[in-house]
Amino acid sequence: MVSVKISISGIRGIFGNDFTQKDVLKFCNSFSTLVKSKKCVIGTDTRPSCHIIKETAAAALMQCGIDVFDFGMVPTPVVFRESRKYGAGIVVTSSHNPLEWNGLKFIVDGRGINDDELNSVVNEQVTSKTKIGTETLICSSYVDDAAKLIGKIDGNPKTIVDIGGGAAKDVAPSLLKKLGCNVKTINENIGKSTRGPDPTTDNLKDLIANTGSKDIGFAFDLDADRLVVVYDRKKQSSDVTLGLGVAKALELGYKKFVFSIDTSISVEKFVTQNGGTVQRSKVGEANVIDLMLKTKAQAGGEGSSAGFILPEFNFCRDGLLTSGLIASMLGTATFNDILKFMSNYYQSRDKITIGSDLHDKIIAKLYENMKGKFSEIITIDGVKAIVDENSWVLVRKSNTEDIIRISSESNSLQKAQEIKNQILDLVKKSHEQVK
Repeated sequence: MVSVKISISGIRGIFGNDFTQKDVLKFCNSFSTLVKSKKCVIGTDTRPSCHIIKETAAAALMQCGIDVFDFGMVPTPVVFRESRKYGAGIVVTSSHNPLEWNGLKFIVDGRGINDDELNSVVNEQVTSKTKIGTETLICSSYVDDAAKLIGKIDGNPKTIVDIGGGAAKDVAPSLLKKLGCNVKTINENIGKSTRGPDPTTDNLKDLIANTGSKDIGFAFDLDADRLVVVYDRKKQSSDVTLGLGVAKALELGYKKFVFSIDTSISVEKFVTQNGGTVQRSKVGEANVIDLMLKTKAQAGGEGSSAGFILPEFNFCRDGLLTSGLIASMLGTATFNDILKFMSNYYQSRDKITIGSDLHDKIIAKLYENMKGKFSEIITIDGVKAIVDENSWVLVRKSNTEDIIRISSESNSLQKAQEIKNQILDLVKKSHEQVK
């Protein structure tokens, strides 16, 4: 049975089932108390229910005296970028979830909300209704801003962009063309796609078929914060997207990084071997951003969601910006070096469907079952065991779905799979023990 998912990653559910207009009104009314600027930008991805949710959200905000600036159908990174100018933002999206899902992502001062702010949104607040706000349709300067940061790309590199029927439809091709790329798009029709909404889990066969050996392919999810790379006619891992962004950041002189606890050890080793430092956060964009702000980190992200984050431009995973940064590296030594370095490490990921009500009990029992079997166990987010200097395994509950995720990595594919399978059996055993 599906139930609405509430976390700092956003509020998500099946619209009309466990996520309704009444919920939208409630959450947006409460969110209005966090909008100190009395201005809020709003945008949507391409889900069928987006329009009705956006109009409901805008009405709730205006009722509370908030002026709404409507960007229409735009990628999540665009709303984050524009919210820096206006003070707050809402994205109507459930990111990579299936089409029948939808949700709300709340933004304050250009960043996703934290746990305290989430509590304010979820719990009904006393709101001010002294005046009615206005609504204005508006266009974004995102493409110009990103192009200015990245700079012109020489050589007219060929890029194939898999829109996935999502909100990247206009912005991604426009940015890459402005940078100097030769751009071809596939799956550009809104709401129609030959693949699923999450490029990290899809085989991307159509993008691979359209991408030549010297070309690069970019696949976006529905709201375009996730990006997966196809290169050398192969789908690259989610961590490779992050690794390529990190390599560019190092090339630009950045040294302080934050990565989520599930990010590939290869990315961390590449940073440290090139004179940088790394700190680890809980999984989740908002958690990575929070530690970035606390440590004044210059770049980072999370490998599992293929998310590179460059705080000077955006406090979110930004697949659009990352595609431009990666395109600017094509054919360079830096591009080849990071791909070669990361090819020496292997990841194995799995998941098990379990109701969210049992997640915490299972994780606690799993910790008991794993304790004493590994040299180091880290519990900042689920249970992560360090097997050796090149191998680890992590078990954590999903913030957005009724699943528990198991991730492992090693410099041997066989070893990574063996570690994952061993721990997957322990998760199942722990489940039986708490049922």
